[in-house]
Amino acid sequence: MPDFIYPVARLIAGVDEVGRGPLVGAVVTAAVILDPANPITGLADSKKLSEKRRLALYDEIKEKALAWSLGRAEPEEIDQLNILHATMLAMQRAVAGLSIQPDYVLIDGNRCPALPVPSQAVVKGDSLVAEISAASIIAKVSRDREMTELDQLFPQYGFAQHKGYPTALHMEKLTQYGATPFHRRSFAPVRNALLDAEVLAARQALTL
Repeated sequence: MPDFIYPVARLIAGVDEVGRGPLVGAVVTAAVILDPANPITGLADSKKLSEKRRLALYDEIKEKALAWSLGRAEPEEIDQLNILHATMLAMQRAVAGLSIQPDYVLIDGNRCPALPVPSQAVVKGDSLVAEISAASIIAKVSRDREMTELDQLFPQYGFAQHKGYPTALHMEKLTQYGATPFHRRSFAPVRNALLDAEVLAARQALTL
């Protein structure tokens, strides 16, 4: 990994999120405290790893880390707070869920949520900081698995394929089938699909 100057701290947690862009499901965050005596090789930004490598690292991180935790904000919270504030809340939950309290937290991105310990935002942290890379892998694998489960509930949407992101396929299915209870109503494509469904229902009611 490129050089990153770590803060002077004994227990450092890395935090990252997955799922700010999708139209469906929770935004999922993870916090990880690695064990310096039990290093993990090959940590990198989860998006740059093959699925096979990501799954192998996911198991290794869970096995070797001193502590790890998931945090989340549900679609209703995203709609109520907006995606940025919901992400901050999910990050707070991930840090609060750690079995060991860190004395410093490094967060991927350009802003930190309010935390009870000192923290620093690191732009491109998932490529620079091993702890953040580990968190990105835990969060991504966890969220991808949720999308696979959602795919089993709603096979017509293709969630296992696009993971809820606004791909052409997802947009097509949203227009065709409308929104599921797990869609984020405040996101424009979902809002528009709901409005279209209302208009269609009103028209049908008028023709009856």
